Amino acid sequence: MNYLVGLTGGIGSGKSTVAGLFAAQGVRIIDTDLISRHLTQADGEAIPAIREAFGAHLIDAQGALNRNSMRELVFANPAAKKRLEAILHPLILAHTRQQAALATDAPYTLIVVPLLFESGRYADWLQRVITVDCPEAQQITRTMQRGGMNEAAVRAIMAQQLSRSERLRLADEVIRNDGSLGDLKMQVVGMHRRLSALAVESH
Repeated sequence: MNYLVGLTGGIGSGKSTVAGLFAAQGVRIIDTDLISRHLTQADGEAIPAIREAFGAHLIDAQGALNRNSMRELVFANPAAKKRLEAILHPLILAHTRQQAALATDAPYTLIVVPLLFESGRYADWLQRVITVDCPEAQQITRTMQRGGMNEAAVRAIMAQQLSRSERLRLADEVIRNDGSLGDLKMQVVGMHRRLSALAVESH
């Protein structure tokens, strides 16, 4: 059986950077954001259901989801957000499970799920869950620098996610991303050794 570890964290916490450092250690990475993008690209598996639920105006000329229009819609409309999640989340989970079940030479598989705890669909079949943690001020700064959003928009997204304290309470492991890249790498290397040992013990 493949040993499965979840990686989560709030917006701007540095999940992608941490996942990249684990990948450099030889860990297999499954990124649910990439799966979601694949499902909503031109003629993606989720496109027919999205067109039916929301209308053709949310599909662009190439047949892909118009991400900006959908982001604006679900941000202002909780019911629309729920409808979109009801389409995407089961498909993302099914693809994630398929990929996780494939044979691998990696010591374990890291599954990157931004809303891991919020979705309620992952914790019961992952052996461990890591959360990437940093102060909220850093989350805001990083997200504004990366995505061109203003502070109010970032705070609104954070308000829809679990609180920092709740994520820390639910996680099995914590990586602190409030220092240098070198410090982050040392934490990942140490945790990788420990998880590799746990994976061997579980077989």
